[in-house]
Amino acid sequence: MPLGAHLVGSVPLADSESVFREAATRLGGRLRRIPDGETGIRTNWIQWQWPLLAQVAQLETADEEPGPWGPRLKLRDGESITASDLPDTGYRDAALESWLVFSRLKHEGVIAPATRFQVCLPTPLAVTHIRIVPAAQSAVEQAYEDKLLGELDDIVEAIPADQLAIQWDTAVEFAVLEGLLDTFVADPEPDILDRLLQLGDHVPTDVEMGYHLCYGDVEHQHFVQPADTGKLVAIVNGVAAGLDRPLNWIHMPVPRDRSDADYFAPLGDLRLHPETELYLGLVHITDGTDGARPRIAAARRFVDDFGVATECGFGRRPAETIPALLDLHAEVSRLLT
Repeated sequence: MPLGAHLVGSVPLADSESVFREAATRLGGRLRRIPDGETGIRTNWIQWQWPLLAQVAQLETADEEPGPWGPRLKLRDGESITASDLPDTGYRDAALESWLVFSRLKHEGVIAPATRFQVCLPTPLAVTHIRIVPAAQSAVEQAYEDKLLGELDDIVEAIPADQLAIQWDTAVEFAVLEGLLDTFVADPEPDILDRLLQLGDHVPTDVEMGYHLCYGDVEHQHFVQPADTGKLVAIVNGVAAGLDRPLNWIHMPVPRDRSDADYFAPLGDLRLHPETELYLGLVHITDGTDGARPRIAAARRFVDDFGVATECGFGRRPAETIPALLDLHAEVSRLLT
């Protein structure tokens, strides 16, 4: 299957079956993997995790002015925290429920035989950094990581390896790299790289694994506009060199107003292995194929082989816009051939 399109994660339709059917019908021959759309409570990425953290007995609201995402939490005096103190994240249960639907639709011939079920997971740093004060971030991040990886182990055990793909959603890391968040991370680039390598290597080698790199999508705006693809390329090259398993795909954002060589030039320094697919998030519903053409042309000056995607998931978009957006993925991917 040639490189075509990639769905980043959230698709705000009624349920996973609606997502699978729409994606398979409109993009089937151009997708190697299909996510379940993170429907329902999961639509706003990691925000559904914060009420779970607020239930943890070892945590309490910090005595400070609430930030843009709401009040932050801290460890209670004298308390420590481990994975056993946390409730289930819900990611395992959602994945296993959606897998049953995916498997049925595959047996019915709705989904192509070679297509894998894509499970999108947040990095523990993302979940804990926005709503935990820096003094408690390290402890809570480790507890959450242990909990999430335990649930990932259950997912891997339940779903056949040749049917499964795991995506690590990597966004808050770039807010840290850009100096936008309070953090306990002392040396951001190597520390973040170490985290991403640990998460990637936890996925068994016969399960596909990739990373969605992101600069945010709150109200369809980045938390900061990337100057170019330089920080993205640096992280990708570090991951590609450091993993002890295959890196099956990488996704990077492309802002709507960037079709200039300066933005794409660092892609010329990418050091990907042959098995790694590159997807560029240059699909924008606001300017369609006409806007995608110059972005594709600019990217091709520095990298030859890539597929297309949006910059982020669709979760913040009205459901009625989704069919046209999926069709646009197909139209833009045809521009590559």
